[in-house]
Amino acid sequence: MPWKQVDMETLRQEFTALARHDDVNFSALCARFGISRKTGYKWLKRLQTEGPDGLVDRSRRPATIPLHTSVLAAERVVELRMQHPTWGGRKIQRRLTDLGHIEVPTPSTITRILHRRGLIAAYASANSTPWQRFEHAQPNDLWQMDFKGNFETGQATCHPLTIIDDHSRYNIILKACLHPNTEEVQQALVETFQRYGMPVRINTDNGAPWGSPSQVEHGITRLTVWLIQLGINISHSRPAHPQTNGKDERFHRTLKADVLHGRHFFDLNEVQDEFDHWRSIYNHQRPHEGIGLATPATRYRPSRLAYPAQLPEIVYHDSDLVQIVGWDGQIKLHGRRFRVSKALHRHQIAARPVPQMDGLYELYFAHHRFGAIDLRNLKMQD
Repeated sequence: MPWKQVDMETLRQEFTALARHDDVNFSALCARFGISRKTGYKWLKRLQTEGPDGLVDRSRRPATIPLHTSVLAAERVVELRMQHPTWGGRKIQRRLTDLGHIEVPTPSTITRILHRRGLIAAYASANSTPWQRFEHAQPNDLWQMDFKGNFETGQATCHPLTIIDDHSRYNIILKACLHPNTEEVQQALVETFQRYGMPVRINTDNGAPWGSPSQVEHGITRLTVWLIQLGINISHSRPAHPQTNGKDERFHRTLKADVLHGRHFFDLNEVQDEFDHWRSIYNHQRPHEGIGLATPATRYRPSRLAYPAQLPEIVYHDSDLVQIVGWDGQIKLHGRRFRVSKALHRHQIAARPVPQMDGLYELYFAHHRFGAIDLRNLKMQD
């Protein structure tokens, strides 16, 4: 996948952050970023010897950087707050420490400084209470995927596609899409799988293009058929329970506050440029309170599950009743017709007998159970 020239510094930062983990396959990571091992080692060496400035193209920066004028700790706090108006005392304290400052005030002192300067609104204090969420044990165990509503630009409607890694809170995808459809999501996922590998499971809500609770094929769409063929487990939030995708929902709130609130954009390209800039800050600079004020990049690693060159073959059990789904989404089981999903047209599915339950069959597409048929009452079940 080619790198946009304007994003080179950001991509080098992302590459070096991922490459510094001990258990990363360095050759595979270089291949995913489209660079040679020699180039990868060059950027790691520059980062080690020169810090973040070593990742900048030399032709655009002077050979040496003059010392910055020293400022009072309070001025450092105010300056960082002005850059990131939604950050509180804990985030600012952690970021100043990460930047190498020695005399860093405590979070409570920083909060008092911000209050004195009139940089904390009353409603912000009321909404600052953190809450605990369940967390998966490893990166890529679960990705949460969703569209963050939509908004108008001067030229078109923007539908932001987002994916958050559950364990690390690493933002995997932040894309300004023109349409919230299968084609745009699949294209974004292919590029992402090629760079980061694939997750064990993806959780989505029940809306298009990944599901429709009002249809019998709830959870089986053209997009989820493709993901299931790749071996990825698919799950859906319960209807009217967005907290099931809570980390991505929380990410949407941060995105709105930091990037979208009070802003207008000319077109999707301008939105994407802003998304790319802010995504780097979110993943590599912004301390995240949900992970002990670490940054998501320190907890994320690319997946060992590589994106395959072609879809793997689906194999069913010998005891399964294998059916090919018809054009209208129907199968025929023991002389009776049942509608399963139009998205499975021409695909083989398995009707798997339930032991000690005569007439009851569970329906599988590859590893994914998506329903059941009860011949005793001739009904489809979830």
